[in-house]
Amino acid sequence: MPANSLLTMLTTTPLFAVGLTLAAYLIGSGLFQRLKRPSWLPAILIAALLLAGALALIGLPYATYRQGATWLTVLLGPATVALGMPLYQQLPRIYQLWRPLTICLPIAATLAAFYALAIAWLLGSSDTILASIAAKSVTAPIAIGITEQLGGTTALLLGALLVTGVITIPCVSLAARFLHIDDERIIGFALGLNGHAIGTVRAFELSPLAGAFASLGMSLTGIFSALLLPLAWRLISIAS
Repeated sequence: MPANSLLTMLTTTPLFAVGLTLAAYLIGSGLFQRLKRPSWLPAILIAALLLAGALALIGLPYATYRQGATWLTVLLGPATVALGMPLYQQLPRIYQLWRPLTICLPIAATLAAFYALAIAWLLGSSDTILASIAAKSVTAPIAIGITEQLGGTTALLLGALLVTGVITIPCVSLAARFLHIDDERIIGFALGLNGHAIGTVRAFELSPLAGAFASLGMSLTGIFSALLLPLAWRLISIAS
């Protein structure tokens, strides 16, 4: 069988996309460990760059890859739900801060969407781009649903999610140092609220306590955004 025909046959099977994704992540994790785990270069970013390079090298269209990798995206929902376990384990400590967290969440989640939309709007971005980045601080399973409701592009959303998560980690670290904040609960909550899953992974690297509060921030931001962002978008569309 010719090499081109064999490659075409392999790339049309879901197992190829799944295997390619897992291989990129394993290699990315290995490089991340060898580089001594830099906060500015998480394993998922390395894996994404490797995967993008592999797709370009073999000439596989993104639409074809995404169709094959659907099996992995199905696991996003259960993985997010599984974060309820650390929340349950840290429930007493979470209850101690429920008042400030309740006040902080709506303000922070609103600002997370507003500043990105404001910057993009000032730069003259189209409605499709605005709809695609509106949920960039929300975890992927929820963000994809929100973006589809708003009429955005999922591919652009996923890119915005990656950039947001990567930038959040050093920004939260620098802000904590500047403000002399060493409370892992606050740092974890900020990482989860702004950096969704990528920030939550970083928080778990700090401690289980920070990871639990990051899970809380990510989950509450997702719920808040899913309920209010589509409504706010419709109201703005009607007003304009």
